[in-house]
Amino acid sequence: MLVPMSYSLRSLFVRRSATVLTVLGIGATVAVLAGVLSLRQGFLELFREAGRDDVAIFLRPGATSENQSFFRRELGDRLIKTCPSIAPGPDGQPLASMECSLAVRRQRIGGSGKDETNVPIRGVQPPTFSIYDQLKMVEGRRFAAGNDEVIVGRKLVDRIQSCRVGDVVQLNTTPFKVVGVFACDGPFESEIWGDFERMNVALDLEGPARVVARLNPGVDPKALAKELESSKETPATVMTDREYLESQTLALSTVLKYLGVGLSVIMGIAAVFTATNTMLSAVAGRTHEIGILLSVGFRPLPVFLSFLVESMLLGLVGGAVGCLLALPVNGVETGTTNFNTFTEVAFAFRMTPNVLGEAVAFSLLLGLLGGAIPAWRAARLRPTEALRRR
Repeated sequence: MLVPMSYSLRSLFVRRSATVLTVLGIGATVAVLAGVLSLRQGFLELFREAGRDDVAIFLRPGATSENQSFFRRELGDRLIKTCPSIAPGPDGQPLASMECSLAVRRQRIGGSGKDETNVPIRGVQPPTFSIYDQLKMVEGRRFAAGNDEVIVGRKLVDRIQSCRVGDVVQLNTTPFKVVGVFACDGPFESEIWGDFERMNVALDLEGPARVVARLNPGVDPKALAKELESSKETPATVMTDREYLESQTLALSTVLKYLGVGLSVIMGIAAVFTATNTMLSAVAGRTHEIGILLSVGFRPLPVFLSFLVESMLLGLVGGAVGCLLALPVNGVETGTTNFNTFTEVAFAFRMTPNVLGEAVAFSLLLGLLGGAIPAWRAARLRPTEALRRR
């Protein structure tokens, strides 16, 4: 026979002050965990949800990112012209583009003269806009091919200096005029784009870092990757756009994961002690009641479960409070360095159901750990001894 749930609920209400302090302690811990998890989720979603399976990324053999990759110009041209897996564009030409990329130090808005960060500068050919047809201009226009003009991702406008339409971006000795602002799913919104040929000259590059292409329907990217890996004419590492973007999240995602775990463990220990003290106080104050429960037929196990459930209820309420405290950060944009590329990337906190579920599960674990010892002590009491205490 189990102890009625109403008994545990009444006990929590009677000890309102201790209950509130415990709930706040657990809530603060859960809020921190949920905040870090939502930060990580926002970073992952920025890359994963923007990835496309019909677009292939061609890198130098052995390279894992465009920062490590370099193609000779003639090799890039040969790859585009000879690969039968690349889909044709409306003009009948292969829907593929060579791109160069380099991280350039730029000053943040509102910072001191030394407050700089690495901003990705990308040189693209005209087919890039057809390949990534989700890119939309939200202000101004696209740059004209062959001109010293750039367009900037919308997330840079309020974060980096000289990124508004009409401003001038100085790259080495070449000034580039900002003629437009674009929006696009994924990390592109944290980049500056210009003409491929002009960027190669201005940044002192000699060729593309990668080739991007739209694939023909039915092409197996894994088979294509295996084919080009051993090719003598056009050797390349091939992955889909989705696979490439996901590979760029590993370092920062791991850091955020362990940061969340570390903070949660440190704060969780304090929350567990708070819950344990609260429940030990409850056991000490209700010893006579426990004696009555044991003497009227309740076995030690139901008494143990009753106190354990009471502690887990504290954890559950604390988890709910923590989630409510963390909800306001949902959608708030921030920026940090992506450790895979060492460039600034802007993204938003994402408080998803999975994040909230993990946070609440953690709060239940805190309640379970905090209530285990007090529940065990309550179940170990002898009825005759417990009844003598008041």
